[in-house]
Amino acid sequence: MLPQEHLIARVVELCRADDRLDAVLQYGSFPQGSADEHSDIEFWLFTSARIDAAEWCARIAPITHHVRNEFGADVVFFAGLVRGEFHFARDIAQVREWPARGASVDRMIVLDRSGALRAELDEVPLHPTLPAAAEVCGRFANWLVLAHHVRARGEMLRAADTMAYVRRHLLWMARLAEGATDHWLTPSRLAERELSPRVRIDVRTPEAAWRTGRALWLELNCPVPEALFAELDAALT
Repeated sequence: MLPQEHLIARVVELCRADDRLDAVLQYGSFPQGSADEHSDIEFWLFTSARIDAAEWCARIAPITHHVRNEFGADVVFFAGLVRGEFHFARDIAQVREWPARGASVDRMIVLDRSGALRAELDEVPLHPTLPAAAEVCGRFANWLVLAHHVRARGEMLRAADTMAYVRRHLLWMARLAEGATDHWLTPSRLAERELSPRVRIDVRTPEAAWRTGRALWLELNCPVPEALFAELDAALT
C-alpha cells in the first residue's frame, strides 16, 4: 500500500467515529483510480460544529505543518512530504455547484448520515461540460494580447504571470484538437502522456505561444478573425 492509502484509511476511521460530522467525501486522484506515490489526499468534511482543523488532522498522523490556503482549505503535510487537503464546510448543497465530480459517487462518499450528500453528488455530472472550441481560442487570444502589452511596457514578471494563462488555454486547445479531454479541469495533468509528441506548448515568449496557438486555432476549424490574425502576425512574427 502507498503511504497515502494508510492515511486515507485512518481518515475514514476518524470520520465514522466523529459524531460531529454529518457527511464526508473524498475527491481527487484516489477515488478516480489514478493515484500514485506523488498524489495528495483530499477531503470535504461537512459539519455544523466548530472543529480545530490542525488538531483534527494531527489525529490522522503526525503533521509537519498546517496552513489555510487561499481557497479556504486546510492543508497539512505528513511525513514524506505527503500533502493533505481538507475542506471543513457547513453546507452540503454547495457540492451541486461543482462543474464535475470526476469519480463515481460510491468511491467518493466516506460518510453520509442523512443521505443528503449522495443526493447532491448525484446531481453533479461525472465530467464537465466542454466549452466551444471558438470560445477557448478567443480566451487564448485575450491572454496573449495582454501578455504582449505588459511585456512591451517592461512588466516582465506580470508578463510571465499572464503567460501561465496563455499556456493553460493552449493546453485546452491541444486537448480539444486531440480529443484528450479526460483531465479538462486541470489541463496540465498528465499532459506529457495524454498529448501526442507533435504538440509543443512553448510559452517562453508571446511569439512562440502565437505560433502554437495560431496552428491549433486553424486545426480546430474555428472562425478566423482576419483582422486580429493580421495584427498578431505583424506584432509577434
